[in-house]
Amino acid sequence: MRDSISDYDKYGGHYGGHRQGDPTIMKEMESVLGDARTILNVGAGAGSYEPLNRYVVAVEPSATMRRQRPSSLPPALVGTADQLPFDDESFDAAMAVLTIHHWPDLSKGLREVRRVTRGPVIIMTFDPNGTTEFWLKDYLPEMVEVEKARYPEIHLIKQAVGGECSDISIDVPLNCSDKFQVALYGRPEEFLREEVRNSQSAWKFLPDGVEEAFVEALEKDLESGAWDKKYGQFRNRPSIRCQLRLVVSTGVG
Repeated sequence: MRDSISDYDKYGGHYGGHRQGDPTIMKEMESVLGDARTILNVGAGAGSYEPLNRYVVAVEPSATMRRQRPSSLPPALVGTADQLPFDDESFDAAMAVLTIHHWPDLSKGLREVRRVTRGPVIIMTFDPNGTTEFWLKDYLPEMVEVEKARYPEIHLIKQAVGGECSDISIDVPLNCSDKFQVALYGRPEEFLREEVRNSQSAWKFLPDGVEEAFVEALEKDLESGAWDKKYGQFRNRPSIRCQLRLVVSTGVG
């Protein structure tokens, strides 16, 4: 199951506003980048996680996403991961942030990224086999199945990108500025906003009527206090352990 460029051109208009790079996650990524000066960002979207103190070349196929890049960032090149127009080992490091589940050919794309990168390749993704305390699974078991089908298993990512690989578990903070689903674990009201859900691509893979039923049920439970009675502790929890991972390939081993 993979998203098409046209999906993002149709539904991706709110990504720039709701999918801002989170400082806690960015700090973790910066530590992995080390002293790399030239960075390739593949599937760059609106550029949320691009470091400002390094030279970044961004590649993004969707026109809607490219238009949302702030003026402080250089324009993104039009392109896809499986056909990168760069020489071997052109970059000190590369990053692919919550994008590989959209790629039509994961293995080919990651081999290309590894080919053009002489240092670390950082892939931010979700582990479909990981555990989570996130309450959304109780409301939407269908979403669990959708996400398992979309996200590649960690061992397949490592196999495709090659080199010496490791994976790092990332705790998501309560005030996470990147509003992917689990980032809203303590802010359930955000799920009632259609534009927020539209900035989370998984919703369009649900069966007809499931999203609407979820919104109705959550709204009712928030109004009655039922949600807070069962899950209210999440409103003040500093962070949550979930399936978010950084897969790091440190070179061709």
